[in-house]
Amino acid sequence: MKTLFDKIWDAHVVKSVPDGPDVFYIDKHFIHEVTSPVAFLGIEKRGKKVRCPEKTIATPDHNVPTINQSEEIQDVLSRTQVEKLTENCNNHGIELHGLGSENHGIVHVIGPELGITQPGMTIVCGDSHTSTHGAFGAIAFGIGTSEIEMVFATQCIMQPKPKKMRITIDGELGMGVTSKDIILYIISQITTAGGTGYFVEYAGSAIKSLSMEARMTICNMSIEMGARGGMIAPDETTFEYLKGKKYAPKGAEWDAAIARWSELKTDEGAEFDVEYKYDASQIQPMVTYGTNPGMGIAVTGNIPTVEAAAGNAKTFTKSLDYMGFEAGESILGKKIDYVFIGSCTNGRIEDFRSVAKFVKGRQKANHVTAWLVPGSKEVERLCNSEGLTKIFEEAGFVLREPGCSACLAMNDDKIPVGKYAVSTSNRNFEGRQGPGARTILASPIMAAAAAITGNITDPRSL
Repeated sequence: MKTLFDKIWDAHVVKSVPDGPDVFYIDKHFIHEVTSPVAFLGIEKRGKKVRCPEKTIATPDHNVPTINQSEEIQDVLSRTQVEKLTENCNNHGIELHGLGSENHGIVHVIGPELGITQPGMTIVCGDSHTSTHGAFGAIAFGIGTSEIEMVFATQCIMQPKPKKMRITIDGELGMGVTSKDIILYIISQITTAGGTGYFVEYAGSAIKSLSMEARMTICNMSIEMGARGGMIAPDETTFEYLKGKKYAPKGAEWDAAIARWSELKTDEGAEFDVEYKYDASQIQPMVTYGTNPGMGIAVTGNIPTVEAAAGNAKTFTKSLDYMGFEAGESILGKKIDYVFIGSCTNGRIEDFRSVAKFVKGRQKANHVTAWLVPGSKEVERLCNSEGLTKIFEEAGFVLREPGCSACLAMNDDKIPVGKYAVSTSNRNFEGRQGPGARTILASPIMAAAAAITGNITDPRSL
C-alpha cells in the first residue's frame, strides 16, 4: 500500500545511495532568466551540452516589464539576463517562449496551460513555487543553481526522500471563500515551519471540488508552510483540463495516458508521517497582517496579541511595527494604496474572471493604484476576447502585459516605501514587493473588494 507520492517517487529513483540521497530522474525541467545563467556557464566550462534539451522549457518572467514589452528592456541587468536566456537556449536547442511569443508568460502558468505539466511527472525549476505543478498529481519542487547544472548535465538530481504529510479538508466552502483562503488558513494553523521536511498531499471533498486553477493556487503556496512541495491526486477534473492541450497526448496515447493516470492515487490504508484534518465550513476569507504568510486571520477577525500568537514575541512585535498595525485591533477598514492581482499564485484566467464579475458596474477608488497582470499571453488573449478587459477599463483598471510583476521587487513594478498593497501573490516578507513596502496577502476577490472601497473589506459585504 503506497501513497501517491511514493508511487511517483519510487518510479523515478535511478539509484539509491546507502545512507544518502536518491539519484532521482527528472521528466521536465523549466528554466527562466534569473537562476539559469550560472548553471549554463557551469556545464559549458566542463565542455558539456544540456543532456536532454527536449525535456527543458524556458521563458523569461521575473525581470520582464509588464508595459511596453515590444520595446527594449530599459533596466540593463534585466535586459542582459533575458538576452542571455535567449542565447543559451539557442546554443543548446532548448524550447523558448520568449517575450513577444504567443505562449510567453510566467513559467508556472504556461506549463499547465500548454499541457506540458502532466500527472505522474517529476518536475523541477530554479524557483521555489515549482510546487504549483503538483496540482496535477506530479512531484514538483524548486532547486538551486548547482542542481540546475546537475539536471542540465545528467537529467537527474541527488535528492533525499522527504517525509509525507496529508492535509484533508472536507465539507463545503462558504460564500466568498476561495482556494487562496484555504491555503492561507492552513498556513495560519500549522505555521510557516509546519511542513518542513515533508511533501504534502491535499485531499478531501473540499479539495476535490476545486477547479485545476484553484488547486494550483493551493499547491503553489505549499512552500510557504516550509514543505518541499504539495500535490493533489489527478481525477476527471485534471483529465478534462488537459484534454486538447498543445502538449497533451492525443488519440490512442491519450487513452493510454488516462488509464495510467487513473492509477495515481493513494492506496487505502497507506500511511503518512503526519496528518491534519480541517472543516471547510470553518474557513473564512483570509488576509495576512504580518510579514510572513503564516500571520493570517479571517478578514472579520482581530490581529492577535503577542500571547495569542504564541510565537517569538520580539519577532511578532517587529512584524507589527513594520506593518504599522497594533495587536488586538481589527484589520477591516484599514486604508490601502495598491492592489496587485497576478503572479504564479493567482494570475490565471479563472482569477481574472472572478475579479471581472466582482468589479462589473463598480468603480475603483481614486487613491488606489491597481496592477492587473495576467500570468501569460493566453490569459491576456482570453481577457480581451471574453470582454473582461473592457469591464476592467470601465471600472478604472488597466490590464498590463504578462510577467511576475509586483510579486517580487526584481522588475519595475515596485510598491513604494510605507505603502500598503493587497496582493494575490504568495509572500509578504519585508521588502518583498519593494524596500519598505507593506504587503497584505489575499484572494483575487478580496483584492478586488479592496480596490473598489480603498480599504480592507469583507467581499461578502458587497
